[in-house]
Amino acid sequence: MKSGATNILIFCDGASKGNPGPGGWGAIVANDTKVMELGGSEKKTTNNRMELTAALEALGAARALPEAPVVVYTDSSYVINGITKWVHGWIKSNWITKDKKEVMNQDLWKPLANIVENFSGRIKWQYVGGHVGVAGNERVDVVASDFAQGRKVALYKGEREGYEIDIKNISFDAEKQKTKSDTRSRSKMKAYSYVSMIGGEVLVHKTWAECEARVRGRSAKYKKSLSKEDESKIIAEFLSK
Repeated sequence: MKSGATNILIFCDGASKGNPGPGGWGAIVANDTKVMELGGSEKKTTNNRMELTAALEALGAARALPEAPVVVYTDSSYVINGITKWVHGWIKSNWITKDKKEVMNQDLWKPLANIVENFSGRIKWQYVGGHVGVAGNERVDVVASDFAQGRKVALYKGEREGYEIDIKNISFDAEKQKTKSDTRSRSKMKAYSYVSMIGGEVLVHKTWAECEARVRGRSAKYKKSLSKEDESKIIAEFLSK
């Protein structure tokens, strides 16, 4: 490795609409002078497979750049834990889990493990929260989602100075982080009811099964309420939009 070499920055993300369902992946690979956006899609896949594909394709592209330390930013704990912890045990056990089952997605894990080994310790894996305003992560999320939904995506490839995404700035939006945290906390709380709206018609359901049966496969809004007051607030919110 050359002394004083600057980092290669990678952001990668995957998405699937249905899990399994139509999927897409997106990545940014950049050094001081060049930026490449990458992306692709599959007709039927999972979110985890798209996350792995994004990391694998990004690292493959990074090999074409001058040798330097690599920092990979991803919001996938599955990818980070797998490549930094679990993969060593999988290799020793010939890709068989403790439950005597074959490791899932090993057709992607194996080449990812090989390419990481080829970087000879130059890769740092960095978790970054999704949907909290980190510019690079937000961009690859859009790329992955657009590919998953079959949209046309214009991918940038060119000079770093002409790239509009501030990929060196990994600060996050505190308000978005709080909203995400609140949403996660809310999801763990006991439901009072579930509210759904289809075509302007609002219904209240006592169980998730009832709500799911109504909204599955349809263009709908739905939300869990935590109290009678919360239920009324959600209904008013739905009807006001």
